[in-house]
Amino acid sequence: MKAIVVYPDTPSPRLVWQDVPDISCNENQVLVDVQATAVNRADLSQARGQYPPPPGESEILGLEMAGIISAVGAGVTGWQVGDRVCALLAGGGYAEQVAVSPSMLIPLPDEWSFVQGAAIPEVWLTAFVNLFQEGNLQAGEWLLLHAGASGVGTAAIQLAKSVGARVIATAGTPEKVQACLNLGADVAVNYKEQDFGAETLQITPGVDLILDPVGGAYLARNLTLLREGGRLVCIGLLGGVQGEMNMGLVLGKSLLVKGSRLRPRSLNEKSHITQSFRERFWPLLVSGQLRPVIDSTFSLAEAQSAHEYVRQNRNIGKVILTR
Repeated sequence: MKAIVVYPDTPSPRLVWQDVPDISCNENQVLVDVQATAVNRADLSQARGQYPPPPGESEILGLEMAGIISAVGAGVTGWQVGDRVCALLAGGGYAEQVAVSPSMLIPLPDEWSFVQGAAIPEVWLTAFVNLFQEGNLQAGEWLLLHAGASGVGTAAIQLAKSVGARVIATAGTPEKVQACLNLGADVAVNYKEQDFGAETLQITPGVDLILDPVGGAYLARNLTLLREGGRLVCIGLLGGVQGEMNMGLVLGKSLLVKGSRLRPRSLNEKSHITQSFRERFWPLLVSGQLRPVIDSTFSLAEAQSAHEYVRQNRNIGKVILTR
């Protein structure tokens, strides 16, 4: 089969679509012919040697895919060759085939394209688990969402609004600010032109939950914006690993500060997350009440160009790679 192979280089790695050894599924997996996958920030980090896959997982890039089942292990029930599916992966999506546990599969509606399917698993499950299982977001609460026009951000805005929460989103261009508003954000702030902290405090004396992929650079400001019992869930470190934490604020307001990753979790935990998401929100996606936001599509052979596009923060929503 073919897959993307990463060749370390300077100033950036080379991503080459080439022949690699064929794979097969074990008796408790299905083999899927990948039709589309997507670019995530984790892929950029892994390509630069900064985010290795969990032990035992594929070294090939790619944390999600949509495709067609081509083989079914002897111990698998409920799925058959020809089924159209999408799934979250621990790796292996940038390839012609990938082996997947059936517990991770989500069936694609007949009317959906593989591009739509590939835009769902990583960002929607990330938004879901961190808003509701880690962040305990409730109706009527205020959510401050950084990187609101990212893949996770565009999913999180819609999920939060669907349960009756109120959303303040930050973004870095007028177009991204407008995209957040179009998706339902109550307020969107251009962090390059405005102080998101000051803007937030003009609206509410404190927010209940902050979902933050920035990390160190925003830590001190985030803590000042949380109200009593507020929660900060950090899902990335785009702004560095070091930040100042005022423990007086943490103790005095009974704050919860938590880091959260999806990829290293056990198969059982990720399966439970997938099934919980399917039960609660998948029907809203199928009906069109929620929708994946797709910025652009590249071929898998153009993965390097797609990575550069995302690295430059040009996308609103997902960047998809197709066969």
